Amino acid sequence: MSSLDDQRVVVGMSGGVDSSVAALRLKAEGYDVHGLFMTNWEEDEAGYCQAADDLQEARRIAGQLDIPLHHVNFAREYRERVFQYFLDEYAAGRTPNPDVLCNREIKFGVFFDYADRLGAAYVATGHYARVAHGAGPSRLLEAADPAKDQTYFLHAISQARLARTLFPVGDLTKSEVRAIAAREGFANHDRKDSTGICFIGERGAPG
Repeated sequence: MSSLDDQRVVVGMSGGVDSSVAALRLKAEGYDVHGLFMTNWEEDEAGYCQAADDLQEARRIAGQLDIPLHHVNFAREYRERVFQYFLDEYAAGRTPNPDVLCNREIKFGVFFDYADRLGAAYVATGHYARVAHGAGPSRLLEAADPAKDQTYFLHAISQARLARTLFPVGDLTKSEVRAIAAREGFANHDRKDSTGICFIGERGAPG
């Protein structure tokens, strides 16, 4: 990454360690950093409690970094653009990967549109991937940590969006990310990695 002073970057913050360190590194480079927490699912009380915990953690990190944190609800868009596709494919006997569609339609779709309304020059996430920006098309590159590489889930992002995307932890290993978070006093430094479907956690099989 190269620092672009006074340019705003909106970071997708989930409450996890990867996005927290992403925000930390961007602020250290001189960006005008804003966090954005997405609610992509509304369901039962247990699910709500988990989402509330995630939001509280994101707020805690944003407070430590002294950056604003925005909260937006994309539950309707997620159900219409991602989850319904998953159900249709499952019913047809195919095994879909909703994370690929989620990245294109949500994280680099409606999330990007919302970031534009916040005046963002760039969008950043805690994905383990890298992107090479230059005179030609931007190139999606594998992460430095092959065990955590997430480029497969990002291959459907449009070139226009990729050109404005930063992956601040893509040059780090997971252990390095946790070490940075511990050194900064982030309470989530040893938090268990999230599992399940793109930002909504684990769900049962469609009934």
